[in-house]
Amino acid sequence: MNKKYSYGRQCIDENDIQSVVNILKSDMLTQGPGVKLFENALCKKLGSAYCSVVTNGTAALHLTGLASGWQQNDIIITTPITFLATANCILYSGATPDFVDIEPETYTIDVNKLEDKIKNYVQKGTNIKAVIGVDYAGHPCDWENLRALADKYNFQLINDACHAIGAKYHGNDQYPMIYADIAVYSFHPVKSITTGEGGAVLTNNKKIYEKILKLRTHGLERKSTWYYEMHELGFNYRITDFQCALGISQLKKLDHFIKQRQSIAKYYDEKFSNDERFIIPKNSLYIDHAYHLYPLQIRFDTLSISKEELLHNLQLKNIFCQVHYIPIHLQPFYQKNFGFKLNDFPIAENFYKQELSLPVHPQLEINDLKFITDTIREIIR
Repeated sequence: MNKKYSYGRQCIDENDIQSVVNILKSDMLTQGPGVKLFENALCKKLGSAYCSVVTNGTAALHLTGLASGWQQNDIIITTPITFLATANCILYSGATPDFVDIEPETYTIDVNKLEDKIKNYVQKGTNIKAVIGVDYAGHPCDWENLRALADKYNFQLINDACHAIGAKYHGNDQYPMIYADIAVYSFHPVKSITTGEGGAVLTNNKKIYEKILKLRTHGLERKSTWYYEMHELGFNYRITDFQCALGISQLKKLDHFIKQRQSIAKYYDEKFSNDERFIIPKNSLYIDHAYHLYPLQIRFDTLSISKEELLHNLQLKNIFCQVHYIPIHLQPFYQKNFGFKLNDFPIAENFYKQELSLPVHPQLEINDLKFITDTIREIIR
């Protein structure tokens, strides 16, 4: 059978498997000590006072909004180039989403345009409740200036770091807790480390942490081994101990995984940088990219092949690229309910037209990368 090349894939070894097997042979598969061990490991690695692990990144975002008290008439701003969950979590809490276009170089939220939008809201007598910065593809946002805006206009700052575990900002991989009030992570199999499905909320705010602990377990407060009370509506967003065992094992290899991803990205950079048909992702001087994604832009307007045709032809060669993302403001739901329309965020829209996420996971070898790059060139020739 021919080898298949997907844009992302988990990297599981015997140590990971044995870690899970050990829990499967233990007495507690869920709500046991493994959960707290994983939370402690994440706190240590990422420099957070508190961590709550949950079922997935979407649940982490949902609980972030609820624990932060977002409600009707609150305005929450994020970027249109992200997965739907980043914006949907705003709606889950009853708040109103809005977007700010991306920077053309980093593909993260444009801080200058963000301040312009905030000023417009302030002039109308409306304050911004929160901003969710997305470290798209693994490239950190301009967090220094985002923090400055948060302090200036008094809004909550959230780091959607689901792409960026292992990234560095000014040489520090603990930057999310330096600049943001809350950071959210995902451990889906395509991410740099995985628990199968899973997510986490990290914060230095004890009240936020305690609220999330209650909300992830039906909203109940346990008073004894058998007696509990429910004072607010919660959810079953608990993660299992065997998932956490996998997470602990994976976390030990994070730095190695990131170096491998960076090496793959360097190979792609060298192959595509001197060809005007391609735009490689650029890195700001002050960041170390985590490369959850390698977003290659292709100038389809100069080619005789469309994005759809290229994706199809690549699939025939067992190369399964992806597109990240269809801008959220172009989704029918958001257009129908909030009035967003084409050309609202032109940089994001142009990026979407040109972007293709290439395979960038540590199991790829040099011969695989050569096959992928040669095949792309051959198809668009």
